Amino acid sequence: MRIPTWEEIRQICDQRFSPEVYQKMQAASAAIAGLGGLGSNIAVMLARTGIGKLKLIDFDRVDLSNLNRQVYDIRHLGRKKTEALAERLREINPYLALEVCDCKVTAENACGMLADYPYICEAFDDPEAKAMLAEQVLLGLPQAYLIAGSGMAGWGDTDQIHTRRAGKRFFICGDEETDIGDGTGLMAPRVAVCAGHQANKVVQLILQEL
Repeated sequence: MRIPTWEEIRQICDQRFSPEVYQKMQAASAAIAGLGGLGSNIAVMLARTGIGKLKLIDFDRVDLSNLNRQVYDIRHLGRKKTEALAERLREINPYLALEVCDCKVTAENACGMLADYPYICEAFDDPEAKAMLAEQVLLGLPQAYLIAGSGMAGWGDTDQIHTRRAGKRFFICGDEETDIGDGTGLMAPRVAVCAGHQANKVVQLILQEL
């Protein structure tokens, strides 16, 4: 299979978006903390939109239970999520710059790990981890925007999923209510819609000066 050249991809993206938009996207970078249902979908959407660089952060491996809502497939089972997602993204855009961090984000390492990235997507499952990252980014990285996910479980009305500005540099995407419970799990459609809101907010922030 012949891999398209960078110039061929650029020409197509110029036609689809406009040269100004694509240049702006190519110059941008974002970090994604958590590569599950939200994070893996966000990464694919941003890669398809032409972002120049992504940092992928997760310490987990792909499990069979992930396949109902995450971008991985059977061939990725047992592999590190960072490794599997990087492979998937290079199949979409072989010229995308990637930085991978196979580690757990903590209060001690969050700011150092994310300092070079102006757009940070929070995509954790654990509420305590979500709160920790929000505190570290909002207090420790004054130049960064944080786009977080909250509430996308079940099969309810997707119109309930929204993007809300919660602070000068803080956005929350989701319905802000639903959670995993008895008979209510995470399903691909609503998870993907929430991920789309997060990815779209990153794109909006990148392009807001055009």
